[in-house]
Amino acid sequence: MIEHTEPEPSRPLRSWIRTSPGTHIWLLIIAVTSLVVVIAPDRVEHVLLHRNSSNIHQLVKYPVRALLSSAFWIENPSSLALYAVLFELFHAPVERWLGTLRWFLIVATAHVVATLASQKVLLTAIQDHRAPHSMTHVVDIGVSYGLAASVGVLTYRLPGPWRWLYLAGAVAFFGIPLLTDGTFTDLGHAISLAVGLLAWPLTLHREPHPDAPSPDVSRET
Repeated sequence: MIEHTEPEPSRPLRSWIRTSPGTHIWLLIIAVTSLVVVIAPDRVEHVLLHRNSSNIHQLVKYPVRALLSSAFWIENPSSLALYAVLFELFHAPVERWLGTLRWFLIVATAHVVATLASQKVLLTAIQDHRAPHSMTHVVDIGVSYGLAASVGVLTYRLPGPWRWLYLAGAVAFFGIPLLTDGTFTDLGHAISLAVGLLAWPLTLHREPHPDAPSPDVSRET
């Protein structure tokens, strides 16, 4: 007797998560740290955000810890839902397309390069008395540099004219704030976008993701 088994509604969701594990593990960690910020007393929250920041003070004293931990906190936990949407729109498709290793290499490189470059520019501004010395302790945490890199590399996933329209939008989104306000964070975003665009060679000669779902095959029971 042949029975047609209806696919489980949760199967596409499980497949999506399974084929972009890095994205969802990262998002889970951010959710946990955001919960910690919400339930912590104000003084503890202040200490946590500053100790896990990649500002000049922390980079000088604890460079590796500062670069690593700053990628797992967001300053405003109420933005978690927005970040979840952005992770699904940009990180997850890039990870599924290129594989976890290449995605991680691009995102990590952008986070490190953008953080170090933007903080170096800020340090120069402080030394030249164009910025207050208190900026050495500014809270610099978040995941936006990695997101900007995924936005950049995703350009090469789009076909034909849509690619150029998307690229123009991305450049405008990150470039206009840099040309107007010109904060060190805006510079970091622009650098991260550039890292994503320069990662074009990593989009060539891709191998299928080992966890990619195979085509549906009818089964008899």
